[in-house]
Amino acid sequence: MTRVRNTFFLCLMTSLLFAQQKPNVVFIYVDDLGYGDLSCYGATKISTPNIDKLAKQGVRFTNAHSTSATCTPSRYALMTGIYPWRKAGTSILPGDAALIIPTDKTTLPSLFQKAGYQTGIVGKWHLGLGDKLEKEWNGEIKPGPNEVGFDYSFIFPATADRVPSVFIENRHVVALDRNDPIEVDYKKKVGNDPTAAEHPELLKMPSSPNHGHNNTIVNGIGRIGYMSGGKKARWTDEEMPLTFLAKAKEFIDTNKNNPFFLYYSLTEPHVPRMPSTLFKGKSNLGYRGDAILQMDWAVGEIMKQLANLGIAKNTLIVFSSDNGPVLDDGYQDEAVSKLNGHTPAGVLRGGKYSTFEAGTRVPMLISWPSKTKPTVSQALLSQIDFMASFSKLLNIKKEDSEATDSEDMLDAMLGKTTKGRTILIEQGTSSLAILRDNWKYIEPNNRQAMDLLTNTELGNNPQPQLYDLNNDIGEKENLANQKPEVTNELASLLQKIKEQKK
Repeated sequence: MTRVRNTFFLCLMTSLLFAQQKPNVVFIYVDDLGYGDLSCYGATKISTPNIDKLAKQGVRFTNAHSTSATCTPSRYALMTGIYPWRKAGTSILPGDAALIIPTDKTTLPSLFQKAGYQTGIVGKWHLGLGDKLEKEWNGEIKPGPNEVGFDYSFIFPATADRVPSVFIENRHVVALDRNDPIEVDYKKKVGNDPTAAEHPELLKMPSSPNHGHNNTIVNGIGRIGYMSGGKKARWTDEEMPLTFLAKAKEFIDTNKNNPFFLYYSLTEPHVPRMPSTLFKGKSNLGYRGDAILQMDWAVGEIMKQLANLGIAKNTLIVFSSDNGPVLDDGYQDEAVSKLNGHTPAGVLRGGKYSTFEAGTRVPMLISWPSKTKPTVSQALLSQIDFMASFSKLLNIKKEDSEATDSEDMLDAMLGKTTKGRTILIEQGTSSLAILRDNWKYIEPNNRQAMDLLTNTELGNNPQPQLYDLNNDIGEKENLANQKPEVTNELASLLQKIKEQKK
């Protein structure tokens, strides 16, 4: 009997020890941050001390990528482990879109649920809600984050420049007044709220011409789409990031004694950039720079909380961006006029929307103080690989039919090796590119070379493009004609991958 009792307690203690050793995971995903926007990546006109501190205690990657040069497809790939160009309807979604993440497949958060974690999302979602375009904003809104693996969700539906400008907590609009129901439409005006097109004099931040931010005015800012009702539920831009931070910290505090996965999806520095008063004018780079300072501060607050709770050592933090940078993306916020020599894309060519490197090569930092050592890694990584890599970390077998484009890069992510992917597909708004070793091939197309609204080179060219990224990271010299064998080989390989059934 004594031996049985001892065996029982030994098994119990082993189980508890294993549970305690499971790392908490905080995935900090920011919006439109460029390769050159952080001081730990070489920025000299702006200082990001908290993120720099994160870099100094973990692995800083110089060749890490989102899958896509815009937000919705990058987030789709992160959640599913599948290239978004394989599925129709994964381009930038309107605020009233239906859910595009499958509810019957393993996702990034449901993977953690399988491992016994509490899972939460706080911040931007932009992957659709409900099962159809028309939805009842005044009742239970589902399916959404809670149906794809998040035990707790506190989000806004799309982006800050799209209506509805409300928080949704676990399927319900926060602070909704039933006597003032919400209506949303992206084709025609609803209600009597003034629009930016009709009343530009009411704007505290002018909209840029032709970008589409001239519909319903919320908080003195023109939005994409029309909205009526929900007056008490509407957030203000200055307090919205602070609310997200408070909710993220609340989730961490609630789950501090058990393993948790938090997807903290910040809106900075996406438009409209309207930082809190504390940060306005602090960067000398306009509101975009101020928003980056606010973002850095928020990261520091999360790091302080983890330290104060005594769980920092066993918390794995990932920091990255959904795509590259953009300056004028719909609002006249001095991002261009007060650039003051800052280079958001660093040495890279292009930016958000582009198939050039600045579209998808983004900052990525991974810190797990009990496991990672300060290092800089040139391993080729993609955010699509977190599904397979976390499957390895959590010892959860990945089904062959799920996350089919995701590769196990856990050793590279933890700095144990500099060997990353051999092949990666990058997605711009109009074309795909393939990276293999140091070579990058961009498929030809006849679309416009420049996005005139944002002044961004899109990487489009009617001729094939080939770049040697080892010696030409800025993609200045097209070697397609000089290296026809490499060009043809990569073109064939890209076509083969595109035709694969996933």
